[in-house]
Amino acid sequence: MNMLTEIAPAQAPGVTPGVTGEKFAVEVRGLTREFGTNSVLRNLDLQLRPGEFTALLGRSGSGKSTLLRTLAGLDAAPEGTVTVPAARAVVFQEPRLLPWKRVWQNVALGLRVKDARKRAEEALEEVGLGHRLKAWPLTLSGGEAQRAALARALVRSPKLLLLDEPFAALDALTRLRMQAMVAALWQAHQPAVLLVTHDVDEAVLLADRILVLDHGRIALDLTVELPRPRRHGAPGFNALRAKLLDALGVREDGATV
Repeated sequence: MNMLTEIAPAQAPGVTPGVTGEKFAVEVRGLTREFGTNSVLRNLDLQLRPGEFTALLGRSGSGKSTLLRTLAGLDAAPEGTVTVPAARAVVFQEPRLLPWKRVWQNVALGLRVKDARKRAEEALEEVGLGHRLKAWPLTLSGGEAQRAALARALVRSPKLLLLDEPFAALDALTRLRMQAMVAALWQAHQPAVLLVTHDVDEAVLLADRILVLDHGRIALDLTVELPRPRRHGAPGFNALRAKLLDALGVREDGATV
């Protein structure tokens, strides 16, 4: 797949980039996706509000990545309507940096403005990589590479930021730091965020709203009202965690219900 397409999503059939109005940043109506005889998304409706941080949970094969790729414009929406902001960006599990370009060049990739380098440098400073502007991607640690990928998304001032399990490949300590950084960047820039994750704790720590996708439909839509910053074990945290695990069909010990 073309790297530039992933950074600056194209207009896939059925996906309409444009002004979605003040009430919703994303509007999905009747979205159905089938691959052969397998129905992945079934007449799905979804609205995301501007500035809202939403986490999307679900078992493997529930349709999470298909929905995210559709919102990104990487997959078509042949059945249903999908309206998204024209300014949107995606961060994947893998940083997907071009190894033959320096870090700042990766961040500026696809920017068609005169001050592209200046914007890239400012974005890298914001994610704590101002000292690695001219580094080659292969010299970065896993956490640094993912921060560069995040800077590449933020430099586009997206109205919609799509995060596809961006911390899954990181070690536990780096993952905690990245979660805190994403929370701070979201509060500073206020895009609508959709975070696809398998980590229930991560969803509770970061999101205003948590959706559970099951067999292509939204089985649970939960508002998170815990005060920020959030901590494991804070009042109400474990109750939300238990409710989400139950919706996913998993017991506290990890066994399937």
